[in-house]
Amino acid sequence: MTETTSSIQNYLKAIYALTTDGRSASTNDLATRLGIAPASVTGMVQKMAAANPALVTYKKHQGARLTHAGERAALEVIRHHRLLETYLVQMLGYSWDNVHEEACRLEHVISEEFEMRIAAALGHPTHDPHGDPIPDENFNLPRDASIPLSGLRPGQAAIVLRVRSADDRFLRHVNELGLLPGTPLEVIDYSEFDHNLTIQVGQKNLVLGLSITSQIFVEIN
Repeated sequence: MTETTSSIQNYLKAIYALTTDGRSASTNDLATRLGIAPASVTGMVQKMAAANPALVTYKKHQGARLTHAGERAALEVIRHHRLLETYLVQMLGYSWDNVHEEACRLEHVISEEFEMRIAAALGHPTHDPHGDPIPDENFNLPRDASIPLSGLRPGQAAIVLRVRSADDRFLRHVNELGLLPGTPLEVIDYSEFDHNLTIQVGQKNLVLGLSITSQIFVEIN
């Protein structure tokens, strides 16, 4: 992996997340995601584009994309982060809503030896506690067949695969609803006016708005 600072690693993760749908990452989107002024983002992205090897390609008004080297560096730190979250939950008893910030602090400093030992101790997991895929040691991601819960309609049954949020309050709410990864559910009703879904989970029915169903990803049975 290219030697990078923790700041650059945070940029790499942010660009990776913003470009998974094929779009470029704009400086404004990066600024919002990282909580940094747009002018500072522009300077850092230009620095990353000028690195050897270049970590991003960048053109003014067209945004940034990861190069091959940049993507590998991003997946390396993502692997660290998700392995750490898994370790904190499975081995140290952390709750799934209380690991993100801890993993963010640790992901930049662990060695490759420590990473390998964590992976081995955990049995080489493919997904973290939130259901997010963990890149393997060759930076390949496991197959992801998930779609947003918001895309389901009455009569469809599915299993929760992942919850795409690092917000601790949201994760606690999802936990209270009983929608952890691995939970089966069935869609009972859909409102075309407000996009609310009524789903059955076990013996209870839940009415969920788009702000929740768009962040829960499922696999249709």
